[in-house]
Amino acid sequence: MADSPTQVNALIVDATDPERLAVFWSELLGRPVVGRMGPYVWLRRENGLGLGFQQTNEPKSCKNRMHFDISSPNPAAEQRRVEMLGGRRL
Repeated sequence: MADSPTQVNALIVDATDPERLAVFWSELLGRPVVGRMGPYVWLRRENGLGLGFQQTNEPKSCKNRMHFDISSPNPAAEQRRVEMLGGRRL
């Protein structure tokens, strides 16, 4: 199979408060906020993948259609850290 010229460049998450969400993920992932442009807040790109948060005025009305799977060598400690940063288990 030939290499595909199409790749995922960035994941963009809609948020009513993109700054707050970006700060949470910045702390959790150790990826600093590196840019703000228009409705977007961007974290540092890593491994070729950007992560951004886009301002939206539409409230969330149903289940998230995308979620992040994270891993850690110590899941219990990481869960406590996520919750200390403001995350919550659903």
